[in-house]
Amino acid sequence: MRHALLLATSMVALASAARAEAPFDFDRAPGKLPKTVVPDAYRIEITPDLQKLTLTGQETIDLEVRSAVPSFTLNQAGLTLASAKLEDGTAAAIKLDETRQEATLTFAKPVAAGKHTLAIAYSGPIPQTPSGIYYDDYRDAAGAKKRMLVTQFEVADARRMFPGWDEPAFKATFQLSVTLPAGLAVVSNMPAAETKPAGPGLQRVTFATTPRMSTYLLALLAGDMQAVRSHAGSTDLAAWAPAGEAEQGRYALQAETAILPYYDDYFGVNFPLPKLDLIAVPGNYEAGAMENWGAITFIDNAMLFDPKTSSPATRELIYLVVAHEMAHQWSGDLVTMGWWDNIWLNEGFATWMENKATDHFNPSWQTWPRQHADHEQAMAQDAAPTTHPIQQVIRDESEANSAFDVISYQKGSQIIRMVEDWIGPDTFRDGMRRYMKAHAYGNATSADLWAALGAVSHQDVAGMASTFTEQPGIPLVHVARACADGHAQVTLTQDRFTIHDPHPKPLTWRIPVSLGEPGGGVQHVLLGEAPATLQAGSCYGVLKANWGENGYYRTQYDAASLQALAKGLLKLDAADRANLLGDQFALFVADRAPLSGYLDLLADLHDETSIAVWTDTLGHLARIDQALVGTALRPRFAAFAAGLIRPEFARLGWDAKPGEPFLDSLLRPRLVESLGAFQDQAVLAEARRRFDAFRHDAPSLPPALREPVLDIVGHTADQATYDSLRTMAVAASSTEEKLRYVFAMAAASDPKLVAQTIDFAASSGQVPNGRIIAVLEGASQDSEQAEQVYRLTKPVAAKIATVIPADGLGPSPLAAAASGSSDPTTATALLADPSSQSSAGAHIWAARMAERIRASAELRQRVVPQVQAWLGRRASQ
Repeated sequence: MRHALLLATSMVALASAARAEAPFDFDRAPGKLPKTVVPDAYRIEITPDLQKLTLTGQETIDLEVRSAVPSFTLNQAGLTLASAKLEDGTAAAIKLDETRQEATLTFAKPVAAGKHTLAIAYSGPIPQTPSGIYYDDYRDAAGAKKRMLVTQFEVADARRMFPGWDEPAFKATFQLSVTLPAGLAVVSNMPAAETKPAGPGLQRVTFATTPRMSTYLLALLAGDMQAVRSHAGSTDLAAWAPAGEAEQGRYALQAETAILPYYDDYFGVNFPLPKLDLIAVPGNYEAGAMENWGAITFIDNAMLFDPKTSSPATRELIYLVVAHEMAHQWSGDLVTMGWWDNIWLNEGFATWMENKATDHFNPSWQTWPRQHADHEQAMAQDAAPTTHPIQQVIRDESEANSAFDVISYQKGSQIIRMVEDWIGPDTFRDGMRRYMKAHAYGNATSADLWAALGAVSHQDVAGMASTFTEQPGIPLVHVARACADGHAQVTLTQDRFTIHDPHPKPLTWRIPVSLGEPGGGVQHVLLGEAPATLQAGSCYGVLKANWGENGYYRTQYDAASLQALAKGLLKLDAADRANLLGDQFALFVADRAPLSGYLDLLADLHDETSIAVWTDTLGHLARIDQALVGTALRPRFAAFAAGLIRPEFARLGWDAKPGEPFLDSLLRPRLVESLGAFQDQAVLAEARRRFDAFRHDAPSLPPALREPVLDIVGHTADQATYDSLRTMAVAASSTEEKLRYVFAMAAASDPKLVAQTIDFAASSGQVPNGRIIAVLEGASQDSEQAEQVYRLTKPVAAKIATVIPADGLGPSPLAAAASGSSDPTTATALLADPSSQSSAGAHIWAARMAERIRASAELRQRVVPQVQAWLGRRASQ
């Protein structure tokens, strides 16, 4: 897959910010805190009261004062600082600024440069909101109420548990001691060094000192937990879960045990901590998982696998998430971005690495062809006018949270994949080893990564890669073929691919383009501003760009090349079929090609069995269907779509076959759900029959089919059916099962039931706080009543906001409720709402959602006449 490059004839005048970023330098690193005082070591003692939901703390911090200063400025949020004094007893006057989340400690005279120790006594609350240090109430399998103590510090919430320098560049060591009720399991980044009685019914646990790390990676969890254990070399491994559920962590533990030696070898630096724990948090957890060094936390349905209720999709999800968070133990924890403008260094790399590891250990899962779905997700946002560069200016914590999006994760992953393909996998690995060793226990920027990869590859990696990371958007490669003396001459040019952007800024990239023929060779060229010309086989052969879909760009072919590809579609591998189909649909969305070109390709797609191709196809069919809601065309298009799907569903059938491929078990539920959406009467009837049986005999419905059957039944639910779903949601003890019922309720299309869903999400206390936003998005997008969802959410949005993190990792409640709309007036109302102006991050999410709504409205105007014309032509043939 890796070949030498044929350089394009000209690389001048690139409209990019190539090499604009410098290597990491502490003094120049962005951030809000002054760099005059630097922590070196924290010793933190806290006593949480799990009944009063308060904590008291004492900490001593070894500091370096780099130049004499009259005051220290550090972070705190919601804490009360009782005292602060230096090692000589000099006390500080304390001023708190909750708006800036800072504390200023002012001394009577300037503190001299040199080493000092600062002691702070403080107290604070333990809220239920899943950020900082918080409590998580849940019910165990027997229905008993339990309480867990949890921390979630990324991006800037360590300051809610202790005052400190809560920015990633301020690395230090941590020694944590905690006093809690005896009998609770207590887990942190390092093993416990000492556990001793601390009074009646209390224990004091002191953990070993961590390596140098950023504050956001510290972790503390306590509760009625049990673990299953393993080891990899000298590293102790464990998977923790609520008592009685530990065995459900066995699958994640097996993945961890296999992956750790693989990563040790790949990165060339052995995992440096003595243990690595995986901890399942039941329900109330905003993120999917968090890479706390040595103590990775997960929402429980992303870590626990119960064969009686968990689906094959859950099995795959767990493997991917474990691989992702373990990759962070090196990329993010050992080497940390200097500031949140480079969060992609953490997330893009870990997303790429999760797929590399999953593919290595599970080759039959066809992980790389299926990455097409992530490819499409990233490009959908990156083509919009509200996109941003992978490396963007981050001014505050709310903006930092908004950067945890598909640009940082999925686009970042695709860029890493493209660079690896360009320089070769072995060379790329050698560069990563060089990067890890050079920056271990420190910080880095993208420039540091490019420098390491450039040094081993002898390629201008920074010059190429920075055109994709330091500017926004997607390149569009044009392929034009001319015939001379029986041979094809191909000319490649580029411009910017955008969707619904009236004034796109012209940009140019350095694009590693691959051009291949089935059964033939693959040519590579680094395409810049000037056209590139290649000789490419016969005049009429199948010729495809972005071979294997290793590149991050769209492709548009001239008519002759597209016609040849259509005829030879089935000669392409699954990744290339999915890539071609995805590009053709995107060209229609961008108004660069008619919808008929895409639909003609689909109509000729016979005997397709690839899950990568079907995932792409089902998604685009659903998007067309949604644009036809309320029109007379919708049933006619649904009949075409269902007819396209039925042959593959007939091959798979409703029930799993003994020994069938894993991918068949993943594809079946997607086909069932799509046929239900396209009103296939046989599937609707069978789904209802199976649901009725399931209500009385749960094992009668295999876990793989529960989600599609519940969603089909939920969408068409009457009050009695809805009540059954709600009863099952309330009774469910597992987060995986509970969310299945809740999302089925959210799919209900009856306006009366939509109102009940919004009330349930906002007021019942049954939806985990960290999943309320997802339920609102589900209701808006799946109920086909988006405007009602928005209207009903507006009066309860402020209430919901009190139980979710301010400026969290997703949109606000109101923006989530608007996500399924295609009414421009809703976009206008959303942007005007005060909640959309409450912070920079809130405004970013609202602007993205408003643009999405307006683009959907514009797309609907083009879909209706083009579908009508295509169906008419098809009927007359």
